[in-house]
Amino acid sequence: MSTPLAKKKATVVPPEDKKRLLARLARVEGQLRGIQKMISEDVECEKIAQQIGAARGALNKAFADQMSCAVSRTLAGYGCDTEAVRKEVHQVLALLAKYG
Repeated sequence: MSTPLAKKKATVVPPEDKKRLLARLARVEGQLRGIQKMISEDVECEKIAQQIGAARGALNKAFADQMSCAVSRTLAGYGCDTEAVRKEVHQVLALLAKYG
């Protein structure tokens, strides 16, 4: 059985967010290369783990931003795009980024 949500077009990264997302992912890529170098150079496990945690945090933030985009655009497609809704979506996704 098809739902109304299934009939909506997929959302894409809006142009205004694309540059920011690509920059964030480039930083994560740099972090990962640095971690690989640390491993090759036999750096302490704790320092490597710290850097992995930082990279994971950056990816979690990118994930939350993309979920916010998807949810906001879906709600807008159903006429639910109000400042109050955007604020609630932002709060929920901030929790997801923090604890996800």
